[in-house]
This record gives sequence, structure tokens and C-alpha cells, in this order.
Amino acid sequence: MGVNVKLVGRDDQLDLLRRMLAEPRGHRSAVLFQGAPGIGKTALLGETAALAGRLGHQVLSTGGAEAESDIPYAGLQLLLRPLDAGAAELAAPHRQALDTAFGRAEAGVPDVFLVGLAVLNLLADAAAVAPVLVLADDVQWLDDATVGVLAFVARRIGTEPVVVVGAARDGYRSRLNADELTTVDLAPLTDGEATELLAGRAPELRPAAHRRLLAEAAGNPLALTELSRTLGASADPHLARLPLTERLERAFTDRLETLPDTTRGLLRIAALDDRPSLPEIYRATREFTGVPAGPADLEPAVRARLVQVVGTELRFGHPLMRSAIHQTMPTGLRHAAHAALATVLDADPDRQTRHRAAAADRPEETVAAALEEAAHRAARRGGIAAAVTALEQAAALSEDPDHRAERLLRAADFAVELGRPETVTRLLDQALTGPLSRRQHATVVWLRGSFDEGLRSHSSGAVPLTALAEEMAAEDQALALRILWSAAQSCFWSEPGAEGRRRVLRAVERMELDELDPWRLAICAYAAPVDRGAFVLDRARHVTPREGDDGRAYRMLSTAALLAGGFDLARAFSAAGGAPLRAQGRLGLLARTVGADAWSALVTGDLGAAIAATEESRRLARETSQTMMYALMTATAAKLAALRGEVDAALALAEEAEGIGLPVGARPVLATASAARGLAALGAGRFDEAFGHFRRLHDPADPAFQVALRLTTVADLVEAATRCGRVAAVLPLVAELEAVAEVTPAPVLHADLRLVRALLAVDDAAAEPLFAAALAADLSAWPLIRARTHLVYGEWLRRRRRSVESRDHLRAARDMFDALGAIPWGEQARRELRAAGETSRRRAPDARDRLTAHELQIVRLAAEGLTNREIGQRLYLSHRTVSSHLHRIFPKLGVVSRAELRSVVSALR
Repeated sequence: MGVNVKLVGRDDQLDLLRRMLAEPRGHRSAVLFQGAPGIGKTALLGETAALAGRLGHQVLSTGGAEAESDIPYAGLQLLLRPLDAGAAELAAPHRQALDTAFGRAEAGVPDVFLVGLAVLNLLADAAAVAPVLVLADDVQWLDDATVGVLAFVARRIGTEPVVVVGAARDGYRSRLNADELTTVDLAPLTDGEATELLAGRAPELRPAAHRRLLAEAAGNPLALTELSRTLGASADPHLARLPLTERLERAFTDRLETLPDTTRGLLRIAALDDRPSLPEIYRATREFTGVPAGPADLEPAVRARLVQVVGTELRFGHPLMRSAIHQTMPTGLRHAAHAALATVLDADPDRQTRHRAAAADRPEETVAAALEEAAHRAARRGGIAAAVTALEQAAALSEDPDHRAERLLRAADFAVELGRPETVTRLLDQALTGPLSRRQHATVVWLRGSFDEGLRSHSSGAVPLTALAEEMAAEDQALALRILWSAAQSCFWSEPGAEGRRRVLRAVERMELDELDPWRLAICAYAAPVDRGAFVLDRARHVTPREGDDGRAYRMLSTAALLAGGFDLARAFSAAGGAPLRAQGRLGLLARTVGADAWSALVTGDLGAAIAATEESRRLARETSQTMMYALMTATAAKLAALRGEVDAALALAEEAEGIGLPVGARPVLATASAARGLAALGAGRFDEAFGHFRRLHDPADPAFQVALRLTTVADLVEAATRCGRVAAVLPLVAELEAVAEVTPAPVLHADLRLVRALLAVDDAAAEPLFAAALAADLSAWPLIRARTHLVYGEWLRRRRRSVESRDHLRAARDMFDALGAIPWGEQARRELRAAGETSRRRAPDARDRLTAHELQIVRLAAEGLTNREIGQRLYLSHRTVSSHLHRIFPKLGVVSRAELRSVVSALR
């Protein structure tokens, strides 16, 4: 469909596009049109480009081609070609990431998110001159790396004058979701709209032919156009029974058969080529047909409206034309055409290898080895999806069974990195059809449990994984350690029982790793957070990760310290590990590192930092397809909302987290969500309900029981019990936790127990010195516990008619809870003060009340002195987006400078 003809039946879509282009900074600045082949997607993009041009937008466009879908960043390179000059002005890391992705430089693997940040800044800089429209046609055939970048950009352009419009066929797995854009399905034209279209395209049709065409085209604009040319030309009575797409393809191939032999050969080469270069097509056609080919041979295809020539490039009139030629080509001819293309591609070894592989009709080790090398080159450029495809093809062409298995397992490992469980399963199933070594079989078992923390795989529990690690330890210690790490993580996400945990512990200790090895410390903390808590905290304080560590060791150390109860240490490791992970764009690991900081900040009472970190970790987990990590951080957000008194938000977030975690028994998710519900009830004075929620965390038979996380809720449980008359029910639990405290130095447990002993004192004579002891302890790292101790002690004094003494403690509790942002407890202190004869001012709202979690994160970084560009690099935003956020934040906070921001942030600490 040409864009110069008025589009029929697409008024609603055009209105949407006009609104987006008129106000490109809207919340939804990205849209994907989906529909059947020929439904008018490309025409709609063409009309969008014309409209944007009239409005003064810069138009950048790209499109997927089935033959190019395995070339990493092929679509992105086409899209950014007009911005080459601007790319030279990018910051060095971003410029290098783009150069490496496009094959212009050899460097470390650029993570797709780092490439995405480079593209985001490039588009933002271009949009500072004029608004930008990004068009992406045939998204279903764009390479994965390009789609990943488009998704990254689409999530972050809300404040930029950038609009992204894409089109994709129905029937393909969408790699873009509702978080990134608005999806619009294009419906077939109505009979009236189809009649209007035909009036302009085929006015000569007789009424009978018109009626038949309306019935056969079923409202498809391309069908109305193309079938009108061939209507009545076929006498085949079965043709009308074919699916519409097949009828269209038949219409194209029927026209192909009327062309001269050399023209047909030329189009067959073009259909298989992954470049539209006419000189290349002419050379390959000569190899294919044995006769020279040139512009004169192309002319019949142009007249038949199958192709058009644009400069030195050949373009098919519609993607269905290319696919029709490809699918109807006999196998022998298709192999010969690929071989001809391989012959003329000596200067491009990766493309040559792909065509050599497509030309092969039997296993051929030399081609398989070349494909494997191409896979590793693609991976070095960040083209992980291309590496998976190339390795799978290499496996199919392998002559040696061991090579075949290794290539399939490597492909599966890459597919894990992509977050594609269905691809991993398919590749592993293929590997199992041939002979495997013990090591290869162990790798299959381990890779099967690489998603959802292994919770859905029965073979990925702690006990079977430990047995597998023990079996592999002598043969391949590196693999054994990775398997054992998975077993240890299973101890966190599920509950293997005491013996299962001990077995993991014995296995890692038999490996005789250095005591300061981060793997050993992390495995010990995950498997035995109580029994090895002292060992982990003592050794972790002396660990210095190797120079050049990529952040992985810090990530492991941060979660190890967290589970052992060393939350201050966990935050230090998180901060150290986050920097290299941000620089490299490794957002999957960063989600977990920031998540450890979020949990630790929450427990230590730094709610401003916890809100910001939780929001970032949750967003990153979603972007990197880490479902259980997303659920855990959603539950953490629920707990923060409960502490802030936002009960409806807390319950909604807890319900969302439980919806993900409950079907698979993800204990940390359920424990944190239950704690959030308990805090919401406790803050609202519903003590029986609060007791029920907190009690779940201490019942080994309950799916919310989690060995390490329960240690942070002791005071919550006992306070709820004392307020609803259930003290007897908690005494055995407290006795058990007193015994635990003799084993582990976890500071928060010891701080909680000091308060609990006072709450459970049998008489006043025993309680008062216990309250005094609790307040005399160094609780500077635990302000929430200190504030709660002042509150409970103040209440205790007031109820014993010692109102004057109570006021000091209640006043301290009020001020501390206000400063921490724990609003319900601050209000409770005010009520107690009124009962003690003292009125209180209202709490003054602070930045946590006025800003979103995302804005709070930006404010904290700006207060540290980071520039907009540095903040953008930290948060994976463009520096212009950061500037827009700050422009809105300053009036909200009533400040006019960054220097004033520092005082705002310091007040939150």
C-alpha cells in the first residue's frame, strides 16, 4: 500500500499518532501496531513518517527482515545511521559500546543495556534539536539485540520528545510488552471501508467480481489490492479454500513464474540475501544461474510490482513476496542459492558462514566449527541471541557427538542469559538425544533449574543439586561450585530441611576453598545463616575482592552478609559492587545487588534509601525477566508501604507478590509479604490480625517460614502478642530464638531480644532494668528498634501513672519515628503523649511524602554532588531526563539549588 493514497479505515489509529506526535513527552510515547500480513501496518508507518515530517520531527526508521534476524544489532545500525555524527560526541564508554556492538571495535562484551543507554542519550541529544520519531517495521523479524534496545528506550522516553512506533505481525511471540508500549491490534476493514478502498484501486471491477473479492479478501487491504489483479485468473477450485496469507503468497509466486529465467534467479537470490545490495545480488545471481545479471534482468520484476530499486538497493514490495519466494523454492535450488551467496562473501566471513551452513545438506564439521567461531564473535558484540542460533546450527552440522553436545549446552547457557526457558528446554532436550559425558549430563541438570530460582524444577532442589556437585567435584571443581551455589540458593528460596542444609555445608567445606573465598562465604550464608553466621561475618569483613572484579564477588558478599544479619556490611558490599555492574550494564546482577541494599536499608531504618533502592531493584528485576526477584522486591515495597502507613498500597503490593510466589512456594517472597501484612495491621491497631501474620514466619510448616528472614521479626511478633493477650503462645518461640542468639551474632536479633525481654518481664521490678538495658545498648545502627523501645517504655511508664517520666521517652519516640518516616508509630507516640498530658505538633511532610520513589533516588544522587550525566549513567536514564525530573522536583521540595537538596536528604538520615 502506498503512503500517497488516503488510508481507509484507520482514523482512530491516525488520531492516536497525531496526539503522540503533537505531545511527544506523554506518559505513553511508544506504540506497537499488530495485525495480519497485509492489514496495513507498513502503510500506517508510512503515513506516520509523513505526518511527523510535516510537524518538523526527525524520522529514524528501521525494519526487520527474516534473513537478518540473527545478525546482532543489524536493525539498530540501520536506525542510527543518520545520527553517526552525534555518536562521536557520546561519552567514551557509550561510544565504545556502540562501536563494539556494530563490529567497528574489539572490546569486552557490551551488555545490551549499556548499548541501550548509549542509544537513549544519542536520541535525547538529537531530540534537543528537533523531536524524534523512531519507526520500526516488521518487529517480529528484528534481531533480538535491537529489540532489547528498543524496549529499553521505550521504557525511558516518557520525558523526552521522542516517539517510538512499531509494527509486528500476529502469530509471533512479542518481545515487547505492556511495560514498554501501548499495543494496538489492527482489525480488518469493514465491507464499507473495503468498498471505498476498491473504488480508488480497482474501479473497473464488475459487481460480481467486486462481491467475490470482498468475500475472499476478508477486509485485508493488501488482499484487496493484489487479488484484484489475479481475480479470475486461476481456475483452481481449491484456491479460495486456502488461508488468506497462502492465497496472497500464491498470487505473488504466480507472477514470479511469468518472469524470465534470469529474473527469477535474481529474485530467488534476493529473497535469501540478508543485504539489499544490488551489486552483491548481481554477482551471486551469476554464480547461481551461470549467466551475467544486471539492471535489464531486474526490469520485468519491477514492472510486475514485485520489487523496487532505491539507489543501489533492491526492496520487495511486501515482506510476503520475499517469504513466498523463499518457501516455494525447491530444496535443491535453495541450497544452490545459498552456496552462490557464500561464494561472493569472502569479505564478510560471518555472513559467508551462515550461507555455507544453509547450503549444507549433511553434517560438515568445518562449517560447524566456523559457525561456532561466528557464535563467539556475535557474543563478544553482545549478540547473545545470534550466538544461540549459530551454536544450534553448528550442533546440527557436527560430525562428532561430543562436539554436538558441547555446542548445544553452550547454546543453552547463552539462552539462560537471555531469559528464555522454552529455548533452554528445547536445546537440552536435543542434547539428551545423543550420548553425554558425566560432566555434560550434570550441566543439563544444572541448566534446567536456572529459571525461577529452580523452584519449578524437582531436579533443582538443594539435595539433588548437592549430590550432583559432590559427584562432579573431582572432575570439574568450577562446575561443581556453580552447581553447589545453585543448591545454596535453593536453601534460600525453598526449605530443604536441616539435613539438606548440612549437606550443602559439608560439600562446600570439603572443597577446601580459601576461607575468604566469596563463593564459600555466600554458600555458607545461604545454607546455614545461623550456624555459620559468625564465620561469614568475621571472614567477610576481611575480604578484599580481586582487583578488576566485575562486581559479582561483591554481589555474593552483600547477600551473604545480609543473610548472616550483618546489614551494615551488606550495604557496604552492595555499594562497592554496584559501581562496576552499572558501568558494564549488567542490570540482572545489579537488580540483586541493589535488592540486598534495599532490604538492609529497610531493616536498619534508612527508609529513604530503602524506598529508592527497592524501586530500582524491582524495576531492574522486571526488565531482566527475574520473576522471583521482582516478587521479592514487590513484597519489600509492601513492607515499606506498611511502615509508612500506606495500608492500601501495602496490601495491594503484598497480594501481587504472593500471587507470584505462592504457586511455587517462594519462601522469602511469602515471608516478606506476610511481614508487610503484619506491619500494616500492627500500625493500624489490629493486633490479633498482626499476630497471625507474624506467627506464620516462625512456623516451619508454613510456606512463609524462612530461616534467616524470621530473625528480623521477633519484636514485631512479641509486641503483637502482648497487645492481644497471646503472650503464652510466643514464649516457646522466644526461648528458641534465645538459643539461636547464642550461636549467631546477628545484631538485629540481639537488639530485638533486648526489647522482647522487657516486654515479657514477669513483673515491674524485672521489666524496668530490662528496658534500661535495652536503651543503654548501642542501637545507633538500629533506629527503628530504638524508637520502638522508647515508645513501649513510655507507654509502660504512663500506664503506671509515671506520666512525667514517660514524656521524655514518648517525645523521643515521636521525633525518631517522624524522622524515620514510620508515620503510624509516630502518631501512636502522639496519642500516648496526649494521654500523658502533652500536646504535639503535627509531623511536617518531608521528601518521602512529596516525591515518588524514582524521584527520591534522583534527589539522593544529586545531593551527593553527581551531575545530571553521572546520575543518568547510574540510573540508566538520559541526562536530559534527569534534568526534567529535577526541574519538577525542586518546586515540590521548595528548593532552588542542589546545595539545598543536601539539607533535604540529610534530614532523612
